[in-house]
Amino acid sequence: MTAARDLLHVAMDTADHGPVERGDLSLALAGAEMIDLLGAEAAGLEDDRVVPGHRPTGADPLLEEAAASLVRETPQESVGDWLWRRGRNLSAAYTNALEEEGQFTRRRHRGRPFQTGELVPVDTPAHREAVERWTSGEPVLDALTAALGIRGKETAASPDVENDAVATVLAAVNDALLELEAYKQRRAVEQAAFDNIWRGDW
Repeated sequence: MTAARDLLHVAMDTADHGPVERGDLSLALAGAEMIDLLGAEAAGLEDDRVVPGHRPTGADPLLEEAAASLVRETPQESVGDWLWRRGRNLSAAYTNALEEEGQFTRRRHRGRPFQTGELVPVDTPAHREAVERWTSGEPVLDALTAALGIRGKETAASPDVENDAVATVLAAVNDALLELEAYKQRRAVEQAAFDNIWRGDW
């Protein structure tokens, strides 16, 4: 299992927490992928710049896709730029992949057998292992879920991540999520102002 897959299993299991917004999840998944690439030595960091390493073989197809998408010309992109570029629609790519694998299923509506509802994890060994890592306070998964507002029983206020490169990625994820939240708030204010004009409040 990769950090990205673990994160998706926990984020989509909404029994103990509310739904996670797709944009937020996509950014966090991109961060998880970068951490997976660092662990596989398929990428490294020079300050906050992503330096490609060897391309992993026989790995998760989405992780291979992530490695192939790394910028190999100079100047290399920053971790923050990677998150925004790679994160576009990434949650949909992961949920589609895991649904095809039988790891996720569509919940059926009671009384409406021909309609399917939200996508939920299947009780598979992979799902149970991901939840176990989360509830036991595995530092990377702990930090990523905390950034999304998901906290387990053992979640620390500041998860202890010893690897400097991983810590850099986690900080970039937090910054990107804050930036996305600020953007959503600006859009909400602009929409409210537009609605006020049409209602004649101005």
